[in-house]
Amino acid sequence: MTEPLKIQIYYEDTDAAGVVYYANYLKYLERARTELLSDIGVSIKDYHDTGYFFAVTHVDISYMQPARLGDIISVTTETVEMRNASLKIKHRILRDGTPLAEALVTVACINKNWKPVRLPEEFKRLKQAQR
Repeated sequence: MTEPLKIQIYYEDTDAAGVVYYANYLKYLERARTELLSDIGVSIKDYHDTGYFFAVTHVDISYMQPARLGDIISVTTETVEMRNASLKIKHRILRDGTPLAEALVTVACINKNWKPVRLPEEFKRLKQAQR
């Protein structure tokens, strides 16, 4: 297990009230998934170059408290289910241990024709990995 991804909240992340715009949380989740894959030696770019693509097909997110300008948040990432051509990942976004948001994200592995394909073998390492 590696440390949760730390993200500082900048002005560009916030609305006029200094609160993180809700859709930006999705970018933080994407960044955390990419970093977890990097932790286990998977390069998304290398897979793109060989015809594998990864599409988010479902997101269930609950917002509990806002992140604000200047905050440093932590994003945890854990694989909770792995199927032949998809996986479900649970994320938690925290500030000083206080939950701000939780999400369950389904990601499908597809080819250039948008057809499901089997997840690459090295993705099995995600079962033990978390951030």
